[in-house]
Amino acid sequence: MFARIDHLGIAVESIDDALALYERSYDMVLVHRETVESQGVEAVLLDVGEGHVELLSPLGPDTPVGKFLAKRGPGIHHVAYQVTDIEAELVRLRAAGIELLDETPRTGIRSSRVAFCHPRSTGGVLTEIVQPAEGH
Repeated sequence: MFARIDHLGIAVESIDDALALYERSYDMVLVHRETVESQGVEAVLLDVGEGHVELLSPLGPDTPVGKFLAKRGPGIHHVAYQVTDIEAELVRLRAAGIELLDETPRTGIRSSRVAFCHPRSTGGVLTEIVQPAEGH
């Protein structure tokens, strides 16, 4: 079962320009910055209450976020829900008819365990399931 919204992922052309906007205009504070080679992105997390905004900049045009930007432009890329047991949640979602892009969890930002659900089975929204690493 989903515990809460973990973050909203926002695709941006330039991580530095977007970060400046969020820090200056929204008074948000950067809490983490990381390059995630396996997902082809540079990502930053900004705290918003108990959740986060995740800014994603592609490492190249052939990455998932690069293709998203080319097709749709900057904007909301995905919604991520936090869970305590990602394996059990993937079993539950699969049984509910949700098409999984990741059959098994992979490593995400801050060493979290993540898996994505295909938008065609989630009402058009790319959905990420996140089990945070210990201490996050």
